[in-house]
Amino acid sequence: GETHGMEIVEAFKTKLKAKKLLIKVRAQRAGCLDVCIYGQTVSVYPEGVFYVGVELKDVDEIIEYHIINNRLVKRLLLTSDKY
Repeated sequence: GETHGMEIVEAFKTKLKAKKLLIKVRAQRAGCLDVCIYGQTVSVYPEGVFYVGVELKDVDEIIEYHIINNRLVKRLLLTSDKY
């Protein structure tokens, strides 16, 4: 739900700020993104990657793997067989 989604957004904001990255990264709330059926969704741009079924426990992994190391978190990836 919306409350859980806001917890995820706040976790991203807090953890990204703490990392003091040398790249510009922004975390913000969005609406359904047309994939609500899969639960909480995180989109990463400019790549246009969508992660679905995201939980608070996944935030660190998305930051470390995707944001910092440019590697996909395959288990959360929205793929064509799901969409």
